[in-house]
Amino acid sequence: MSPDVDLTVPLPGPHPLREGFLDLDHRLFAAVAARHWPGGDRVLPRLSRSANHGVLWFAAAAALAASRTPRARRAAVRGIASLGLASLTINTVGKRSVRRARPVLDPVPLVRQLKRQPITTSFPSGHAASAAAFATGVALESPAWGAAVAPVAAAVALSRVYTGVHFPSDVLAGAALGAGAAFAVRGLVPTRAQLTPPARPVAEVPALSGGEGLVMVANLGSGTSERVRALCDALPLAEVIEAEPAEVPAELEKAAGRARVLGVCGGDGTVNAAAGVALRHGLPLAVLPGGTLNHFAYDLGVEDVRALSRALEQGEGVRVDVGRFTSGGLSGIFLNTFSLGVYPELVRERERWSHRIGGWPAGLLAAVRVLRADRHPLRAEVGGRTRPLWMLFAGNGTYHRMGLAPGRRLDLADGRLDVRVVHGGSRPALRLLSAAFAGPLPLPRRGHPHAAHAAVQVPKLRLKGVAPGTLLAYDGEVTETEGDVTVEKLPEALTVYRPLSGN
Repeated sequence: MSPDVDLTVPLPGPHPLREGFLDLDHRLFAAVAARHWPGGDRVLPRLSRSANHGVLWFAAAAALAASRTPRARRAAVRGIASLGLASLTINTVGKRSVRRARPVLDPVPLVRQLKRQPITTSFPSGHAASAAAFATGVALESPAWGAAVAPVAAAVALSRVYTGVHFPSDVLAGAALGAGAAFAVRGLVPTRAQLTPPARPVAEVPALSGGEGLVMVANLGSGTSERVRALCDALPLAEVIEAEPAEVPAELEKAAGRARVLGVCGGDGTVNAAAGVALRHGLPLAVLPGGTLNHFAYDLGVEDVRALSRALEQGEGVRVDVGRFTSGGLSGIFLNTFSLGVYPELVRERERWSHRIGGWPAGLLAAVRVLRADRHPLRAEVGGRTRPLWMLFAGNGTYHRMGLAPGRRLDLADGRLDVRVVHGGSRPALRLLSAAFAGPLPLPRRGHPHAAHAAVQVPKLRLKGVAPGTLLAYDGEVTETEGDVTVEKLPEALTVYRPLSGN
C-alpha cells in the first residue's frame, strides 16, 4: 500500500483566510500535544486502536443487541447502518477531495504515538466519522442508549488528536460527516418515534394504581418470562398467570370473569385470542409484546413494560378498529392482517418442516415448494370477474411505507381495510417481489389491462367463488374457508391501553 498524498502537487497560492484557519488548527494541535491528561497516555491510544475498522462499534452493537429489547436492537442496527454509510462516504469521496498530509509527530510524546501510523490522507477523520455516525444513529432510535455511547464516541474522536494522527479540524469534519450520515439513514428508514400512531380516539379507561384489577395471561411458549418478571416489579398488585400455549384460551376466559382490565403477553396470535375475549366481555385490553412477532403492539406504540405500566397507572387508552371475516359457519377477527393464497400456503408448509430442520430453513424450503407449484392457490371473483390470484391481503388499517422502511400503520382507527391483490399469471415469485418493492398501486379501472398487483382501501370486501377448504391466514394463524368470504371493519370496537402522546 502506498500513501495517497501526492507531495509533488504544487501548493496553492496564498489565501489569508485559509492560512489563518490552518494556523489556528496547528496551534490547537500543538496545545493538545503539550497537554497531559491523567490516564490518557495509557487509555486513549488503546481506545483509538480498538476503533480500527469499526471493531469497537460492532462490539458495541452486539452488546446492545444482547440486551434483547426491541429498541436496543433497532438502535444497534441503525448505528451500524449509519457507520456503514459514513465509511463509504469517507473512503470514496472524503479522503480524495482534500488531500491533506498527516500532522508532524515531533510535538507528540512517544508514549502516545500509535505503533502503526496511518498512511492515508488526514482530512477528514474516518475514526471520528464512524464514532459520530454510530453514536448519532443509536441516539436517534434510543436517546438513553445514545447517551451511554456518546462519551465513548467523543473519547475516540479526541484520541485521534491526542495520538497525533489528525488535526482538530479533521476530527470536527469527520464527526459532522458521521452525524450527517446518521440523519441520512433516518431519512431512508424512519425511526420508530417518527412512526408512532396518533393517540386517538382517546378512550376512558380505569387507572390501576400498582396494577390492581389487571389480570394478565402470559403465553410461556412465547418466551415471556423476563417481561413477566419486569411487569410484576413495575405493577406489584397485578395478577399474572403464566400458561402453556394450549391453555391460553381457557385462562383468558377465566381471567375475564374477574378482571377490571384483561392483559395479555405474547405474540400476535395470542393477542388475537385475548382481543376476542375482551370484545365478548366488554373489557379494555392491555397488551405487552412477548412473542416473535408483535406487529399490533408495536404499531399501537407499546414496546415494553415501562410504556404499558405508565398507561395503566395513569389511565391512558385509545379505541382501535378490529377486522372481522366470515366464511360459511366460520368467523373470526384480526388485529393485523388477513390473507388468502400464497401466504397461508407458506405458513402451512413452513409448519410442516420447522420442527425437523428449524424455522429459517423451513421458511426457505416452503417458499421454494409453494412458488414452484404449477397451480394457483386461489380463484375468486374480484370486481365482478373470476380470476386466478397468487395472493389477497387485507390489512386492519392502511399500511404506509416511509423511505425504504417496511409498511407500518400510522392510524389504527381509520375505518379502512388495506386490500392488496397479486393477480395470477406466470412467474409468481417475480410478481410477489415486484408487489413488495413497488408498494401499493391503484386498482386498474374497468376495461384497462390488469396490473400484476394492485391495492385499494375499502371498509368491506366480499369474495365469491372461493373454494371450500382454501387456506386462510389471520394474525399468523391458519384455517380453511367454508366457501365465499366476507371481510369487514368493526370501527373503534376495541379499547386498549397505550401512553398518550406528549405525556
